[in-house]
Formats: sequence, structure tokens, C-alpha cells
Amino acid sequence: MHPLLAPLAFLLERFLGYPKVLLDSVGHPVMWFGRLIEALEVRLNKPERTDTERQQAGIVALIALLAATLVVTLVIARFLALLEYGWVVEALLAVPFLAQKQLGEMVKAVADALGVSLDAGREAVSHIVGRDTRTLDESGVSRAAVESLAENASDGVIAPLFWLVLFGLPGIALYKAINTADSMIGHMDERYRDYGWASAKLDDLVNWIPARLTAVLITAGCFFVPGASPSSAWKAARRDAGGHKSPNAGWPEAAMAGALGFALGGPREYDGETVDLPTMGDGRRQLRASDVLRSVALYKAMLNVTLVLVIVIALLRMAGHF
Repeated sequence: MHPLLAPLAFLLERFLGYPKVLLDSVGHPVMWFGRLIEALEVRLNKPERTDTERQQAGIVALIALLAATLVVTLVIARFLALLEYGWVVEALLAVPFLAQKQLGEMVKAVADALGVSLDAGREAVSHIVGRDTRTLDESGVSRAAVESLAENASDGVIAPLFWLVLFGLPGIALYKAINTADSMIGHMDERYRDYGWASAKLDDLVNWIPARLTAVLITAGCFFVPGASPSSAWKAARRDAGGHKSPNAGWPEAAMAGALGFALGGPREYDGETVDLPTMGDGRRQLRASDVLRSVALYKAMLNVTLVLVIVIALLRMAGHF
């Protein structure tokens, strides 16, 4: 694996994103994963099976998904390794698995929409959260956007980059396959509780280090954002993250809340059912569109810190230190 693979992929995705012409013509790798996951479920997640059988079927489906992903990406990576500049192509192929550009744009769009009307803000935030947004006030829309930014900074940016740095194209593709499976079948309802068990557990595992690393990077980003507090970010992350229902999501959310003096989390509605989540941070709960923009500024600072870190790792590798 070329040392500059991860920095190049990170830079390319930051400025180019995933071109719409490719999305329209060939789709997106996550969509390809989704089709395979759906096809496997049709064959394996039979309602007449026992809970144990459905859990075993979910394990088989996950193994099939990961095996297919690993074989394809290993073949591609091995072939590209034979070419002088094959690592550049590998970096281009890794770009779709990162989401830093799109995430920042979609969260900023919520703030922009709130400047037009509350209904526009509700519509914009509905594209990045799974909760009911129809009854949210401006503060609720703003909190939802900030929470989504913090959590997806880990799942959509730092975690895939982490596995890219370690294992190249196969690493980032495998991570995204696991993450996609969790988002599609890793739920606690009757249909997926057993069948999606393995996907949910594996997603928790592969996000364990990246989620905590994201909290560290958010804390570091505070040094470059006026008014952001690195000490409060890390204090909130250590104090509040463990109270989150997810073993990982609380770390970036609490760090973001502490950094900017917010109180995130709390009650929210999913499919008409109110879910009472713990509070992250001890700041103010009433947020506005301007607060969403502050969170985007901190997110961008975190990305800058991350880029420097990845470049340093690449230079150390080139110098033969590891």
C-alpha cells in the first residue's frame, strides 16, 4: 500500500466529492452493497424460521457480503499494485467511501433552509436524520442537524479513513459494507432483531476506535475555532458518552456539545414513538441556524487537523518508521 494513498483519497473527496455524473450513470458503492444485502435477505430472512435460525442466517448473509467485498477489492488492489501509478487509481476508487464534502454541505443546507422558513429547515434536515421532523421547532431542527453532523463525522469520515490508512481499498470497502448492513438491517424491531444482530455488533466493533478518535479530533479542532472549548469538549465526551444507548455515537456527539456549549440528545420521535435519549453536554438546548454553522466550522477545523495527521503518518511511513 502506497503511503500517500490515504492523504490523496482524503483530499480528492474533500474537493470533488462523488461526481453526480457517476452517481447517475453507475450508482454508488453503497447502493451496490444495498442491493446485495436486500437480495440476501429475501433468501435468508424467512419469518417462519426460529429466532436462532434467523440469527444464524444473518451471520451467513454478513459473511457473504464481506467475502464478496474482500475478493473484489483485493483483486483490484493486487492488480493496481503492479502498475507504477496504480495507487493513484486506488485512491480514486476509495473516494466514494468517504463523505466529508457531502456531509458538510448537507448540514450547512439545513442552516440555509432555516433562513428561508421553518418548513424548509424541516425538509432539509429530514434528508440527514431518521427521526420525525414534521413537528420540530427551529431549535429541534438545529439540534438534529448538529447531532447528525457529529455522529456522521465518525461513521462517514473518520472511521472509513481509519480503515483506509490501515488496510487500503479493501479496508475502507469492508468498513463501508459493514456500516451499510448495520444501517439497513441492524435494527431492534421484530423483522431484524435476530437477523441483523451480527451486523449491528460488528458495526459497533469496527467503530469503537474511530468514534473515540473522532472525539479527540473534534477536541483538537477547537483550538482553531473562536469560542470553541477543547477542555469542555473532552470533559463532556468522557463524562457523557457512556450514557448514550450506542457504545460509539456518544463520543463525537458529546465532544461537539461540550466544544460549543450545547446540550444535545434528549427526547425525539421515530415513527410516532418518543425515544428519550440521554443529554450530551450541559450547555444551552435552544439552538439556532447560526449554531449549526458554528458546528460546521468546527467540523471543517477537525477535517484540517485530520488531514495534517494523515499526511504526517504518510511521511513517517515513507521514512520507514512504520
